[in-house]
This record gives sequence, C-alpha cells and structure tokens, in this order.
Amino acid sequence: MLAEHKLKLLQDLVRSSTKEELVWMNGFLAGVLMNCHEQPALASASVPATASAPVAAPASDKPAVSKITIAYGTETGNSKKLATDLAAKAKKSGINAKVVSLDQYRLNDLSKEEYFFTIISTQGEGEPPATAKKFYDHIHQNGFKLNQLKFGVLALGDTSYPLFCKAGEDVDQQLQKLGGERIAPLIKCDTDYQGDAEGWFSQVLHSLTTTTSSNGSASVGATVVAKKPAGKKTYTGNIITNINLNDRGSNKQTHHIEITADELEYQPGDSIGIVPENAPAIIDAIIALTGIDAKKTVPFRNESHTVLELLKKKLNIAYLPERVVKQYAAIVKQDIPETKISLLDLLKIYPVNNASQFEEVIGILEPITPRLYSISSSPQAHSGEVHVTIARDNFKVNGEVKHGLCSNYLAELPVDSTLEFYVHKNNQFRLPAPDKDVIMIGPGTGIAPFRSFVAERDAAGATGRNWLFFGDQHFTTDFLYQTELQNWMQTGVLTKMNVAFSRDQATKIYVQHKMLQHARELYEWLQNGAYVYICGAKEPMSVDVENTLLQIIERFGNKSSAQAIEFLINLKEEGRFLKDVY
Repeated sequence: MLAEHKLKLLQDLVRSSTKEELVWMNGFLAGVLMNCHEQPALASASVPATASAPVAAPASDKPAVSKITIAYGTETGNSKKLATDLAAKAKKSGINAKVVSLDQYRLNDLSKEEYFFTIISTQGEGEPPATAKKFYDHIHQNGFKLNQLKFGVLALGDTSYPLFCKAGEDVDQQLQKLGGERIAPLIKCDTDYQGDAEGWFSQVLHSLTTTTSSNGSASVGATVVAKKPAGKKTYTGNIITNINLNDRGSNKQTHHIEITADELEYQPGDSIGIVPENAPAIIDAIIALTGIDAKKTVPFRNESHTVLELLKKKLNIAYLPERVVKQYAAIVKQDIPETKISLLDLLKIYPVNNASQFEEVIGILEPITPRLYSISSSPQAHSGEVHVTIARDNFKVNGEVKHGLCSNYLAELPVDSTLEFYVHKNNQFRLPAPDKDVIMIGPGTGIAPFRSFVAERDAAGATGRNWLFFGDQHFTTDFLYQTELQNWMQTGVLTKMNVAFSRDQATKIYVQHKMLQHARELYEWLQNGAYVYICGAKEPMSVDVENTLLQIIERFGNKSSAQAIEFLINLKEEGRFLKDVY
C-alpha cells in the first residue's frame, strides 16, 4: 500500500493526465517492475512529462545495447511509420536501429539476431499482411532455434474483426517457442494505435537502455501482456439518400448513399465500417431447418441474446471459414471437407440432430466482420453528412445468383432507415498541403475518396492543381458522378480529367492507357512535386497502374528500369505515392 500522501499525489496525477500519458506511464512502470530488483536507483528517477518522450539511459551510462533490428509487416503503411518512429527514438538513446520490411528481410539472418523487434498488422481472417507472409511461414515451418534472440512484438489490428491482432499474437508466441526471450510485452493496438504504441516504445527503450546483469543484457519480461483496446465511437445514422448511379441497361448497380449523424468526425481518405444484417429469408430457413425457438435466449461471447438477434445482427452465417466448418463437423460427427460454405447450405447437406445441437453450433460461429467503404463526401462541403459509394456485388454459385452480404444489405436500405457505423481512420491516405498538386487514379468505386478530395479542396480554396483519371465500362450508363465532375471541370476545380470506358470500343481501354496518352505531362507533374493517389481493385488495376507509372518514369525521365523503380520508391518514401486498394 502507498502512504496516504503518495496515494493522493498518484490520484492527482492520474486525474490530470491524458489517455496517451497514462499509456506511457503504464509502459514506464512495467519496465521499472521488470528491473526494480536490479535497479534500486530507479525509485528516485524523474519521469518525463509527455507521452512521447523515450526513457533515456542515465547520462553517465552507455546504452546496454548498441544495435537492434526493427522489422515491419504492413498493408497500409502504419507499421512502417511506427518502425521509423522507434528507430529515431532508439538513435536518440544511442542505439543503432536497422529498419527493414519483412518482405525484404533475409530470413537466414534471424538466427544471428540478438535484438529483434517487429511491428505487424493483421489482415482478413487473422492472416499476416502479404509483405509478412514469407517471414510468418518461415518461423512456423522451420524447426530451428533462436536461443540468443531477444524480441518484442507490437501488433496492429481492428477490434471489430473476430481475430483481433491474430498475426501479431502468432509471431510473438512462435518466437518464444523457438527459444527467443521476450523483453517487451506484446501490445495489441486498435485502429487508434498511437497511444498504445508510445507505451510499447517506452518499454522497449527502457529495456534496451538499462544494464541489469553482469553480461550487460536487458532484463526479460516473461509474460505476454495484451493491453485491452479502447472501443470505437459508434454512430447511429439516418439514411437521407440511396440512389443507383448507373443508368438503365448497365451491368452494374453502384449506390450513392448519404447518411446524417450527430457529431460526425472524419477526414477525406477515411472509411466507414458497417456491420451488415443477414437476410430475413435466410434466417427463417435456418430456424425452420433446425427447429430452434427464435425467441430463446442463448449465451454468446459473454453476452446473452435471442437466437433471432444473433442470426440477424451478430453471427457470420454467409460464408463460414474453414476453421468453423471443421468445428461444425466435430459437433455433428460427420466427415466434412474443409471449405468455405454458408451455414444454410451446411445445414442442408449435414443437418444437426436437433435444436439443442444447433445451440452448440451457435457457440462456434464468429461475429459478422465489418465491411469498410471509402468515404466519398467532404466534412467541409457536406457538414453533418457522410457519403459512401457502394457496388452491389452479384455473382453465381452453381448457377444460383448470390449477393454480397453488406453491399446487398446497404443497397436495399430505404430512405429514413437507421444505420450504425464507425469511422475507420486512414492516416496513410491523406491530402497534401493546399498548394500541392494531386493526381488521382480511381476507376469504378475507386472514385469515392477522390470525390471527397476534390470537394474538400474546392471548399477549402486549395490552390494546388487536381488531375483525375476515371474509368468504367460504358460512358452512357457507368459514368459515376458525371454531372459533378463536369461541373468541377467547368469551374476549374478539376484542372484535368481523363476518362476511359473499356467496353465502348472493340479494344478495351483502361485508365493506364489514358495515363500513357498523357505520359509526358504526367511526368512533368511528378517532377514538379505532385502527389499520386490510387484507389480501387488491388489486382489487376493497381498493379497495372503502378507498372504504367514505371514505364512513364523510365521513358520521360530518361532512366533505366532500376532507376525508375528507385524513383517510385522515393515517391513512396516522401509520402507522394499513396494507395487505398482492396
């Protein structure tokens, strides 16, 4: 127990501190506890006042560690930025830090590492990002030992997803299984990760800059600590507009949806996360097949809901992942191939014995994963509103027409209905300074954030030039936001606009062909400091566009292939080449 005067001081400090400062203090104290049996002098050490300040070694001591490796695995760039921040702070503490992307990391070097820290995000169904897949597989599939390794893992994720920070957890556990010593606890960060990351930085630096044993190594924190993430702010919005942007005769349905909500906060480049509801017809069919009472209250994830509520709003029943199918097979005691399948189809082919057995099935189902949609409105131009641009996904399975769960749910929402959502920040897809030029490449629904960008720059009176490349199938039926874009051209907000409609002629023409037609001018914009943004399908569109950019840089910059690649890498390093692809 603390003495009364000390307790009062602590309570006053806690009350007056920000969340970030509290996170930092948490990290600092964890580091102190790791080392207090060896470092009695720390009791009188002064604590820096800001959350971002690293814990430096005493002025009279040299750091216990001279060099470390910081490896990052990322899809959006957040892990890379954090790795760079840590390296800078390590340098201030007298520690050399090598920063490397996990897709560039030489796997054979891992057994030679002494201090290895990784910052890794989680994608999809608990998977590592593509750039970290090779490393992830390497540590899981090879039976080597890492007995001299001292490590720490910072995991980035999104609490809305069922397998929050799973990739980071896996890496942390596997490095320990291979013999590594954890010297900084695992921290799991939500999308608002900055404060948690600062706390982790502090613990890492404290471990590295504190000599605690005769051989000069840092002390080992043996326990994995996953900080409980803060919840997101959920908005309840009202649908005020829901229209199909495609004209009659189009092969597509692209819905423009406008939502109002109180105290909305977002920036151009952000997305909104929506948890869709399952279709009533499918729910009715499941209840009929299983014979379960829809009104019965059952437990799920430490909460209680009626079966109807769970099937409608909580449970993923559209496409069960293989891991769930495997558990289902164990419950019904049947041999079922591990494949993705809907719960309804699974029940039809491999039925449960009774309602009681279906309650067991409910226990293994996972929550509905939220879907992210790029915001297509501007907070300045559309105050109190958020707009999204959504392609209704229709496809066939064994000749039967199926619909994308969320896109179909949103497309059918009537005006005046309510919708819950949250804002997903994307700090790696932001507008530059108002005087900078931007080149926006967004076919199909990739136009969404660029409608937000142009509207925001128009409302703010930005002086930088704006060049848009847009493409779709047909001019007459698929020119999304045609009137708005043409008005922006007439008023000069859009400096240039080039459009490509792939099916309006015998030879398909895409946005990359339009880029080549204007290649010289496009390269001049790049030379003059323009920022390039790509939004839309990851494959093949974003790959084709990036390859086209390399061709343009090589030809009009008089560069070799290697020099063109280096030029593009520099654009990325400068934050002038940004992608939001899916």
